[in-house]
Amino acid sequence: MQNSTVPPKGSSSAESPSPTFSPLYRQIKSLLLQRLESGEWQPGAAIPSESELATRFGVSQGTVRKAIDELAAENLLLRRQGKGTFVASHDDPRASFRFLRLVPLAGGNEQAQSIPLECWRAKAGPEVARMLELNIGDPINIVRRLLQFSGKPVVVDEIYLPGSTFGTLTLEMLRDFQGSLYSLFENRFGTRMIRAEERLRAVPADRSSAELLGVAEGSPLLSVERVSFSYGDKPVEWRRGLYSTNDHCYFNEIG
Repeated sequence: MQNSTVPPKGSSSAESPSPTFSPLYRQIKSLLLQRLESGEWQPGAAIPSESELATRFGVSQGTVRKAIDELAAENLLLRRQGKGTFVASHDDPRASFRFLRLVPLAGGNEQAQSIPLECWRAKAGPEVARMLELNIGDPINIVRRLLQFSGKPVVVDEIYLPGSTFGTLTLEMLRDFQGSLYSLFENRFGTRMIRAEERLRAVPADRSSAELLGVAEGSPLLSVERVSFSYGDKPVEWRRGLYSTNDHCYFNEIG
């Protein structure tokens, strides 16, 4: 098959990617992404085999494999030896560390416990509107929660969410859900966090954060501001987290 834009079998030409210079595997990757974004393949579900996809799109298995390899490297798909390829899900415990890089200084693994404190509706101010690509005055939901490790408060988060997506979110829902916050967003609101951008800096603890984290007012905290994106690079969450690093550190592996 030529390395050009050719409608896949069973598909309309409107969904074929362009321009024509796009490598064929990138075209297939784009088609796979369309199916992930549309919800045709749900989080945690197996996708068709490479041979089935090759037949569907009229390309070689090697082309499909290369497209899947890129999506797996981007944590959108997950290969399981002897079982197939699955849509990545926030229900998978391995997904949590991608978005929470806090580890104990003493080593070992600790499970974070999320304690929702408040959830309310508001209107987007200039800063929130800019970060979430909203209009000033658009409805938003704001969540305030505490993260504990081994019963000790370590993080206080203030999370801003577009009301168009999360308008029905309530404090009761946050408290009742058994799983991570991103798992809740995925399962109840059909929104999966694909990637995030973070900015870190040191700040002094104000009175409110000092009381919640059990530190002295003015103590140094790590401020982590994050914008999280879903499919199509759409920003769907902006949060400000204050981290107590007395017993924990922010860990990131490079390379």
